Amino acid sequence: MSEETKAQESPMPGPARESKEKPLRPAPVPKPRGSARRIVLLALLALAAITGILFGIRTVVFYRHHVETDDAQVEAHIAPVLPKVSGYVTQVLVQDNQHVEAGQLLVRLDDRDYRSRIDTARASLENAKAAVAVARANAEVARTQTTRTAADRARYAWLREKEEVSQQQYDAARSAAEAAAAQQDAARRAVEAAQAQVAQKKADLEYAELQLTYTSVAAPATGYVSKKSVEVGQFVQAGQPLLAIVSGGETWVVANFKETQLKKMRVGQPVEIDVDAYPKTAFHGKVESIAAATGAKFALLPPDNATGNFTKVVQRVPVKIVFTDPSRADKPLRAGMSVTAIVAVD
Repeated sequence: MSEETKAQESPMPGPARESKEKPLRPAPVPKPRGSARRIVLLALLALAAITGILFGIRTVVFYRHHVETDDAQVEAHIAPVLPKVSGYVTQVLVQDNQHVEAGQLLVRLDDRDYRSRIDTARASLENAKAAVAVARANAEVARTQTTRTAADRARYAWLREKEEVSQQQYDAARSAAEAAAAQQDAARRAVEAAQAQVAQKKADLEYAELQLTYTSVAAPATGYVSKKSVEVGQFVQAGQPLLAIVSGGETWVVANFKETQLKKMRVGQPVEIDVDAYPKTAFHGKVESIAAATGAKFALLPPDNATGNFTKVVQRVPVKIVFTDPSRADKPLRAGMSVTAIVAVD
């Protein structure tokens, strides 16, 4: 095929062909991913720094006007129940955690020995009263004898002046009168001794009756039974702990603050109390008193800096805090609960 023929068969370039073809666009340049992450990270760091600064400022301002400790707990009156006499337990009338009223019977002891002592003391009292009657009768006889012999002595003295009786007769009458007077004095003292015996025997009877009442052990206060360690048939000694009554009414907080926290603390300052058992509830109170000694001074072996190697340790001082909020039945406060106490010192 000739070049002229090829030229005729090949399409001729022109405006129509060029219009059908789409123009080429430049490819988009991808943005670097590292720069975006860096911006986000820097923003987060800046936000964290600002938050930290604000928190630090708030903390500094807060602790300039407040002192705080978590070395604190709820306290309440705890009354021990102790028998005043020894004996075998015949009845235990309460259970653990039971609510009792003051004066309510808790434990009974075997009282047969104590009733027998009352009978013995009563019999001894009756014997003493009989002895008083005998002594009084003897005193009356002695008084009569004294009266008679005194009259004889006076009469013999008058007769002696007239020399109608001998000196020997007068001396005999005088001796008889003196002896009768001595007997009357002895009889009077015997009556006093017998009366003293009556008083003693009466006291013995009253003591025996009092001992009998001690066989019934009652609650010393209103509250809840705790730490019960007594059972029927057990032999208990006088003064042995049987159980304890924890008061269900008044409660307070004892917070042990460091001695370095007491500079601005004063009685009457308000306190916010956070109880661990109720994390979303704030209780309120006030400082009632500050202890006169550190807690270490009441330890079994208190520290003595004058002996051994001296090591300075920050001491803690107990502070009593009373609640100013009314008690809440839905959030009862139990003795021993851990709390955090925050005192506003300004």
